[in-house]
Amino acid sequence: MSGLFSPTAGRRNRLYVMFAVVVVTLVGSFLLSLVGTFLIRRVAIAKGFVDSPGGHKRHEAPVALGGGIAITCAVCLPVLFAVAAARAAVRYGVPEWLPEFLQAHAGGVAQKAPEACAIVGGAVVLHLMGLLDDVRPLGPGIKFAVQTCVGFALASVFGIRLLELEMLPVWVSVVLTTLWIVLITNAFNFLDNMDGLCAGVAAIAGIMFALAAFGGGQIFVPAMMLLVVGALLGFLVFNFPPASIFMGDSGSMVVGYFMAVLIVLTTFYNPSQKLMPAGVLLPLVVLAVPLYDVASVIVHRLRAGVSIFRGDHRHFSHRLTQRGMTSRTAVLTIYLATAATSLSAILLPSADWPTALLIFGQCLCVVLIIAILEHMRPTV
Repeated sequence: MSGLFSPTAGRRNRLYVMFAVVVVTLVGSFLLSLVGTFLIRRVAIAKGFVDSPGGHKRHEAPVALGGGIAITCAVCLPVLFAVAAARAAVRYGVPEWLPEFLQAHAGGVAQKAPEACAIVGGAVVLHLMGLLDDVRPLGPGIKFAVQTCVGFALASVFGIRLLELEMLPVWVSVVLTTLWIVLITNAFNFLDNMDGLCAGVAAIAGIMFALAAFGGGQIFVPAMMLLVVGALLGFLVFNFPPASIFMGDSGSMVVGYFMAVLIVLTTFYNPSQKLMPAGVLLPLVVLAVPLYDVASVIVHRLRAGVSIFRGDHRHFSHRLTQRGMTSRTAVLTIYLATAATSLSAILLPSADWPTALLIFGQCLCVVLIIAILEHMRPTV
């Protein structure tokens, strides 16, 4: 599968493959999500599947729910179609009219069928649970239990585990991978607290992870990540402030789940590919803003003596609006903060440790500046 990325393959061939993958996955899922979101929004409004204002919710009128359906379908359906087509091509012969890069990777995609179906299956489980939660809120215990079961099944049964933990006992790798999946799933679930926020931040992070996976000579992982990015961008057309549809838990948990699982599958350290050990820091740097939001919200809620799972206005985005920003400005500011930590992270897989520590230190400085500014009280 990595032959096209060998030193003898040529830069032009590599760029052609990357461009083809970007067009097929990103544009395809964008159009699916765009059309799907438009149709689902109309149906949701007609059927009364809406998020009504009240409590900690700040929107003034009912907003359609169900955006998560469009996102999930725009990612899962192309994956299942690609796997089925690849298996058929391997069994009956690869059609000569297919582009060369598709012919070259049909066998590799077919080999990934069990893994791909397992990932899609986990997404569908979380999506259905999210839909139930959007209709009638479930307790946090139920959601954590299902997330843990999905993560544990992927890590233990299907062997989808963090590559950097291979030297550890299997059970340790399984536990840590499960915890990672649950953590990132909930990080993006927490981040879905303002119009356009979760989708935009996830899209920025997804682009960075896709570039990192391309740099590691992978095709399957960046293709799936770009499917997620395309689906998010198509949905964001209707979700950017002021939003006309929400993704709900049926979307935010699926987005976080895909991010977590595809990060697990990404090769960040591989001496044969000239990927340095510092590459393992890349996920923490790219996801610094979502992780900061989770940590700060938990601290604020514990100090207030309330449940860490109780929805409120203590999120990073809300604290920015309390400092005078509009919702749109707050969202764009968080986009910028995510980009600020992510851009230099692309250098980590090829960086030595001194350079990596400088990049990681820069990320910490950005987060600390954010923390200081958002906690300052106005003097006038």
